[in-house]
This record gives sequence, C-alpha cells and structure tokens, in this order.
Amino acid sequence: MQFISAQQVDQVLDFPNLINALQQGFAADFQMPQRQLYGLDSGKSAFALLPAWTDNSIAVKAFCYFPDNSTATPAVPILHSNILLYRRSDGQPLAMVEGSSVTCWRTAAVSALAARYLAQRDSQHLLLLGTGALALPLLRAHLSEHPLRHISIWGRNMAKAAQLRDRLQQLYPALHVEVCQDLPATCARTDIIVAATGAKSPLISGADIKPGSFVSLLGNHSPAQRECDSALVRRAAVYVDDRQNVLNEAGELLIPIAEGQFSAAQIRNDLAGLCRNNQNVRANQAADDDPQQITLFKSVGTALADLLCAELVLRQPYFG
Repeated sequence: MQFISAQQVDQVLDFPNLINALQQGFAADFQMPQRQLYGLDSGKSAFALLPAWTDNSIAVKAFCYFPDNSTATPAVPILHSNILLYRRSDGQPLAMVEGSSVTCWRTAAVSALAARYLAQRDSQHLLLLGTGALALPLLRAHLSEHPLRHISIWGRNMAKAAQLRDRLQQLYPALHVEVCQDLPATCARTDIIVAATGAKSPLISGADIKPGSFVSLLGNHSPAQRECDSALVRRAAVYVDDRQNVLNEAGELLIPIAEGQFSAAQIRNDLAGLCRNNQNVRANQAADDDPQQITLFKSVGTALADLLCAELVLRQPYFG
C-alpha cells in the first residue's frame, strides 16, 4: 500500500484532467451511503466517515475536526484527514492519501464542473468570495473551464484579498484582477459568483444578482448558516452535488424550506444527473425557457469526489 502526501497530490494533479475525471465518474455507476458525522466532547470537535465505491475502487475518507487547535501553542491544524483506497475486485488496500489536499482539489474541480453545465459558455467575469486555502484552486479551476477576463475578489480581510489579487495577476498576466470594494454592485455585473466562506449569515442577496448568472456556494455545511438569502433560492434554478447530504446539512436550502419559500422537490438535478446528460443547460434550453434564469449550485462535498480524485492521483506515472 502506498502512502501519498499532500505535496505529492499537489505535484501530480491538474484541473482539466481532474474535472474530466469527475465528469466521467459521476456519470458512471456508484454507491455513496450517507456520511456519518459524530460530535465529540462538547460538540465543537467532530469525527466523520465518508464512504463510496465504484466498479473500480472502494474508498473511505476519515477526518477529525478540532477548532480549538487554532489557539494552541505551537499551532496545530484544526483538520486532519486521510483517504483509504481499496481495489474493488478483491479489497486489496491500494493507498492512503492525505485528505485535506484532495478535499481542496476536488471541491474546486466540482465547482468548475458544475459551471460547465450551468454557466453561460461565454462567461467572462467571475466574483470570488473568500480568501482561504480554497481561493486560488477555485480560480484556477474556473479559469480552465471558461474564457474569463475579469476576476473580482472579496474578503473580510482586505490585505489577504490584495495578496490573492497580486498572486493571481502574476500567474495570469492577461487577466484584469481587482479587489471587490462593493459586493452588491459587483454581484450585479458578474457572470459567475463562487462563494467559499465561513459566513454564518447571508453575504449574497438575491436582489443583487445579475439575471442569467451562475452562483456556486461551497463554504457552508451547517443547517443553521448560509452564504445566500432565501430570495436568491427563490429566483434561481437550484442544483446540488448530492441531494441527501445537502438536505441534511445546507442552510442555504434548509432555511427557505423551513420558511415555506422553497421545497426539496424544486431541486432541478444533482451533479450525477448533470454529468450523465453531459450537456450545458444554457445551450439546450427550450424556446419557452427564460434566458435570464439564474442558476445556483450548492455543494457540501461528496465521498465519490474524494474517491475519484484519490484514484486519479494513484493513476499518475509518478506512482506507477
């Protein structure tokens, strides 16, 4: 069995290949039981298990979340995660892959894959909310999918937003990159909005969103929190990565459902359905569909995406 580090994951992956591998994997047959999350001690700390299997592989991601580690001296990561990968035919252990790096890569790739199906093909302006570890991977993933020319970056810490702007400008000199100073005004002129924040209350208002745009919400996993308000959910055609997990964890949908402003039956499709159809929703609208329709994608992460990402890592020549 191989032991694969975060540095090795980062060394062998790229977004065009990972996005395509996810598309193929979500379009194929798979099994993904509901993940299990266990509260520890006072409930702030947690342990989770995320299983999935396909015709090729069996995988389980296990992670521990200890938020109090952020105040430890010396510093200790708040999240520890590993993925165990087994061969489906005989159960032979194949690899243990560092899980936090995989989570970062697959989350960014899933957002870009959803945009492949739900965003306008000529989208040129993307607004990113969040400046954490996911920020640069998300931008790189979406830049591999769309002919973006303009990137706006919003963050509560303006200094971090400026640092991310400068880094992105170095990597992509032809881009126009700016720090977002006025979030509602920027939302009103943006083709793609991607949110990966720890917001407890809505940052994005449905009243501000440009008609025909695509919104990808990735940061929240709590039923009591959300990155957008109920007005956006009402206005949008809603898609999810996985119905079961989203309807168990995502306040973006659970709160408007509790308010009577949305129902689970209004979810248009999940990522597997989009991948099996493999057609851009915008390019295949019926004549009576509204081209100004906002599309919204809510992701809380899936064990299948972890499996497919770990599988792709192991297939690289570096590990042959």
